[in-house]
Amino acid sequence: MSRDPARMRDAAADLLLGGSCLGCALPGRLVCPACRDALPTRAGPRWPSPPPPGLVTPYAVADYDGFVRALVIGHKEHRLLALTPLLGDLLACSVAAALAPVSGEAPVVLVPVPSRPATVRARGHDPMLATTRVAAALLGTRVCVVPLLRSRPGVVDQAGLDIAHRRANLAGSMAVRPRALRGLARRGEAVHVVVCDDVLTTGSTAREAQRALRAVGIDVLAVAVVAATVRRTPARGDDRFHGDNSGSEVPPPPPTH
Repeated sequence: MSRDPARMRDAAADLLLGGSCLGCALPGRLVCPACRDALPTRAGPRWPSPPPPGLVTPYAVADYDGFVRALVIGHKEHRLLALTPLLGDLLACSVAAALAPVSGEAPVVLVPVPSRPATVRARGHDPMLATTRVAAALLGTRVCVVPLLRSRPGVVDQAGLDIAHRRANLAGSMAVRPRALRGLARRGEAVHVVVCDDVLTTGSTAREAQRALRAVGIDVLAVAVVAATVRRTPARGDDRFHGDNSGSEVPPPPPTH
């Protein structure tokens, strides 16, 4: 039996409160051992269709569908905090894939996509910040989390917006926190910066985070997410994307700044 304190607390909560697995509905824990073991462990490039111009390579470990979708929504919207370690593990897989092409041992800074302050207050937690911290801890001592970005007022809920409206909604919606930027500058060394989010849909959020960082001279190496949405049909006039939108057959768009 595992003696890990966090796992023991989760098990005790399951016994007291009851529940069922989000994957198979088996009574007991939020995630049963079988469903946990069935989760993917290998990440790769996952381009949205069409990709925003200039977006760096995004990496995801899973499709935003089924069980993984239930994990993300349960953690984010229903405050199922016991899912944080599991989602952090999935995000760590994506970050590791993003760092695989990079040689050397330069420090890595993970920058979580910010939530609106009102949203954090309403939820009672910041799910992306918590998930990114778990991922950093799993990836080793050269990886740290720096919440460089903040959300500016005026952004509306993205649900139901098409690609054009998402991009318009997010344009200029993020800015760098001056104090966090000064802390990063004091490190005095080259670092690899990876933007982290839970889900990649159109790529608009990731591209806005990249724009805000580039505006203060910070180049982003890659984007890492837990899951990417699955596009069932190719966009009109674009037959490059098929099936699971894995991007494996699609070269990345040339960077533009």
